[in-house]
Amino acid sequence: MKRKIINLVLAAVLLSTAACNPSAESRQSADNDTVGALLDSVSFTETIAGKETPLYTLKNSSGATAYLTNFGARLVGLWVPDKNGTLTDVVLGFDRASLYHNEDEPYFGPVVGPFGNRIAKGQFTLDGEQFTLPTNNGPNTLHGGTKGVHFVHWDVKSANDKVITFAYTLPDGQDGFPGPIHMEVTYSLSDNNELTLAYQATSDRKTVINLTSHAYFNLNGEGSGSILDHQLRLYADQYTPVDETLIPFGELADVKGTPFDFTSTKTIGADIDQESEQLTYGSGYDHNFVLNGTQVNGLNHAATVSGDQSGIVMDIYTEEPGIQFYSGNFMADRVTLKSGAKDSYRTGFCLEPQHFPDSPNQPNFPTTTLNPGDTYATKSVYKFTTK
Repeated sequence: MKRKIINLVLAAVLLSTAACNPSAESRQSADNDTVGALLDSVSFTETIAGKETPLYTLKNSSGATAYLTNFGARLVGLWVPDKNGTLTDVVLGFDRASLYHNEDEPYFGPVVGPFGNRIAKGQFTLDGEQFTLPTNNGPNTLHGGTKGVHFVHWDVKSANDKVITFAYTLPDGQDGFPGPIHMEVTYSLSDNNELTLAYQATSDRKTVINLTSHAYFNLNGEGSGSILDHQLRLYADQYTPVDETLIPFGELADVKGTPFDFTSTKTIGADIDQESEQLTYGSGYDHNFVLNGTQVNGLNHAATVSGDQSGIVMDIYTEEPGIQFYSGNFMADRVTLKSGAKDSYRTGFCLEPQHFPDSPNQPNFPTTTLNPGDTYATKSVYKFTTK
């Protein structure tokens, strides 16, 4: 696949003096040529559905910078150092807010919910009451339906240059979900290049919840070409096989001896073209992996992935029981990214820590039910190093 690289020579550039000041310029600087594109709050900020959609920044002492917006509580860009110390944007996205508000936008960077992933036939039952959701992915509901929480403006509850908290209350009955559901997500960026997402949710009505980030990554840099040579290890001995509509059967299957075995590091593309009914159903990898409980600092070590050119390594740690691995199978040159490159086939991947797909209809899966008076709380950490 033709590699599109945008080389930018950057000079001294202003960074926002405070993340909560969306009118200030917000740019990233580097001494060397860099894959990616500058993000500027003035040109990014636009009005969507009558509401201003600003750009916010988090920056640490090493210069790593996360760019976010309140539309979908979305990660817009993430600059981390590569093996040579050059800051590289590893998250796919757009340089203008309005580009996130169209039907061709394939969930670049938002928090998805109230139920991330799929619910079979757009239906589930709680205490004998059936709830019907809009079907937006064949016969199924995907990522909360047609609006979910990715196509809404979240409030900025608090913000500084290291931490920002977005909040949104899903009205009762929006996209068919019982509510209201009050949700918060806090992004924080440490000086150790750890981006942490901490989620909370409460409701005064019994409901279901499964929040996650739907960021697309390319650790060689946005616009740098295929992700098939990225090295991936998943700390998962099992996965949940699916039917032709990507709904799990309810069973856990061993990955050993299958193309789904990432228990030892291999490239994403190593087995992606093998003859496999499951790979055919997903047009590649679009499956939930069951984490095996490998613990690091009290969190499940979910994944280790590295860019073959940049030497950037991303480790994911989470309190969630599973991780959805999506290999960019439906990317198809529909939109232009902030680097100027197209969203070409398999030039980005997603690793989404979460509960299992269709859990409300699968009694053998870990529950996603949220009871009145309880607090849903979970966090995931994306740690960046180099090799």
